[in-house]
Amino acid sequence: MTEKLIVWVGSALEDLRGFPPDARRRAGLELLTVQRGGVPSSWKPMPSVGAGVIEIRISTGQEHRVLYVSKFEEAIYVLHAFEKKTQKTSRHGIQLGANRLADVLLHRMRTSRKTGGDRNE
Repeated sequence: MTEKLIVWVGSALEDLRGFPPDARRRAGLELLTVQRGGVPSSWKPMPSVGAGVIEIRISTGQEHRVLYVSKFEEAIYVLHAFEKKTQKTSRHGIQLGANRLADVLLHRMRTSRKTGGDRNE
């Protein structure tokens, strides 16, 4: 089985590295599950961020979230990682994820034009 490449967008990797050790370990295991074609143990779709965006939910006494999109053949794009302090995801977090998704889509479009390829979405 081939594992999909993980591409970290913006400060997502540094943000995840700032999680407490247990939350960081669990996030890594959840992303490994996704890389292998599985589904995270606790997740929800985030259409407010963009089509195909998934939120991994990590509870360790504190709440942490990882937003990613895996619908593209070439990679899983991790858009945002953050500690959740309120019931609702902040407008800033949603907008940051949406902006990073837009960056991914733009990059894919430019790459596709340069290579002459037609990538599935």
